[in-house]
Amino acid sequence: MQDMSSTNYDLLIIDLFFNEQLAFTATEINQLKTKANGGKRLVISYMSIGEAENYRYYWQPDWSSNKPSWLDKENPDWAGNYKVNYWNQDWQSIIYGNDNSYLKRILNADFDGVYLDIIDAFEFYEK
Repeated sequence: MQDMSSTNYDLLIIDLFFNEQLAFTATEINQLKTKANGGKRLVISYMSIGEAENYRYYWQPDWSSNKPSWLDKENPDWAGNYKVNYWNQDWQSIIYGNDNSYLKRILNADFDGVYLDIIDAFEFYEK
C-alpha cells in the first residue's frame, strides 16, 4: 500500500482484495485518495461481473462438483475464472443488491467507483 500512496497518479484502479481474501478497509482506501504531493486522486475498484472467480470470498467449495445452474465453463485463458449466466438472479445477488454483495463491500470500503470487467460476456452466449 505504501508504494501506491507514494505516487502522484490521478487515478488508481485496484482490487478490493489483496492476498485474495483480505479486503482493503475504508481507512486504507481513504489514505490512497491523497497523492504524495497532497493532491486528491480517485480510487476505483475492479469487479468482474461476467465471470465468477474461484478465489473470491463468494466461491463455495462444493461448486467444483455441484455447480450452480448459472455457473458455466471455465475460461481457457484464465484458470479459475468461470463464465456465468449474468442474467440469473442468484448470480446477480452475489454481485449487487444486498449487504453481503460484492458491490456493497466495495461501497463499504469507500472506493470512488467501480471498474466493471467482462461486460462483453454476452459475446460468449451469442454463438
